[in-house]
Amino acid sequence: ATAPLVSLGCMMMRVCSKDTCPVGIATQNELLRKRFAGKPEHLMNFMTFVAMQLREIMAQLGFASVDEMIGRTDCLRKRDKFGQPHAGTISFDRILTEGFAGEKENRFDPKQSFDFELEKTLDEKKLLPWFEKSAKSKEKTSTISLKVSSTDRTFGTILGSEIVRKYGEDCGKLYEDRFHVNCEGGGGQSFGAFIPHGLTISLKGDANDGFGKGLSGGKLVLTPPEKSPFKASENIIVGNVALYGATSGKAYICGVAGERFCVRNSGATAVAEGCGDHGLEYMTGGRAVILGTTGKNFAAGMSGGIAYVLDRDHSLYRKINKDMVELEEVTEKYDIEELKSILEDYVKSTDSELGKEILDNFDAELPGFKKVIARDYQTMIRTIGKYEEQGISREASELEAFKEFTGAAV
Repeated sequence: ATAPLVSLGCMMMRVCSKDTCPVGIATQNELLRKRFAGKPEHLMNFMTFVAMQLREIMAQLGFASVDEMIGRTDCLRKRDKFGQPHAGTISFDRILTEGFAGEKENRFDPKQSFDFELEKTLDEKKLLPWFEKSAKSKEKTSTISLKVSSTDRTFGTILGSEIVRKYGEDCGKLYEDRFHVNCEGGGGQSFGAFIPHGLTISLKGDANDGFGKGLSGGKLVLTPPEKSPFKASENIIVGNVALYGATSGKAYICGVAGERFCVRNSGATAVAEGCGDHGLEYMTGGRAVILGTTGKNFAAGMSGGIAYVLDRDHSLYRKINKDMVELEEVTEKYDIEELKSILEDYVKSTDSELGKEILDNFDAELPGFKKVIARDYQTMIRTIGKYEEQGISREASELEAFKEFTGAAV
């Protein structure tokens, strides 16, 4: 979709991951978003031109519709000359054979599409009937308990969509645990993906890749089984790319997360007791607390948000990607209060032994924490604070900070 994106104003600056898009497309900065000048009509005109050119080519070939062209490999020919010498060694015989043109079925037919059997999912069988009854209840919290397995993929996502369908923008006004799902077993891929505010899913067991993908305001709690013999802080309990693309909400993982933890997180609060390689990659917002060691290339491309990492063995400086972030001691009052508040909520939700140990000895443990923050993000925060101290409103302070940071007139 690069060409349609350009039709809407994209200048291909290739700074999408830095939150500095000059035309306001690939950014969460409200000041930059105001620069977006794209209109639906621009894209409509572009697609109209594409269709016109396509019709001209089809007319030259003798076709009146796209359907007539499907399967007509007899109308394709191999180019005589190639710019790359090795390209001429490729055989297209199996693609260009005229046999496909006579096939009865040579195109996608919605009637023959794959049946995903959604009616067999736990969401459809158990969660939706429970939700319909619970939504009518005036209780502060409605709870259901289920057993899950690794075959129950994207568990909770259909339920989340129904909550959004019913409450819309009012989801944010729901009590955090209004709908609470307690699970036991092994969570399948994309467990709790995209769930909204008002839905809490707790899982006693472990989870596969994609845990909390696209988290959109909901709360996820993952803990080992009560009789588990292993030490949570020393064992991986969730797979790779947990919290990928999360935008808001909370995720508390009582154990170690796999690789690429919190990639592209833009607003969620996440806690884990360690993580694998490439943690917090391209993170643009939110908070992440890591109560243990990290893998290599930590915080690569991180342009926003804050991470607090418990660095007891002082190895973080060797694993962090220093291109865009700084490593600091946690000394500012606000940071200390925020870290402690997150830990208290984490321990309350997970009953983590490590979390309790840290809170019981918080003052002694605090020097072991490191604050990871993007340099540009830190500069903006301090500049905004400077203007706010002068009695300027938050919005005006952000505008002045942006002007000072970029040297641009807005």
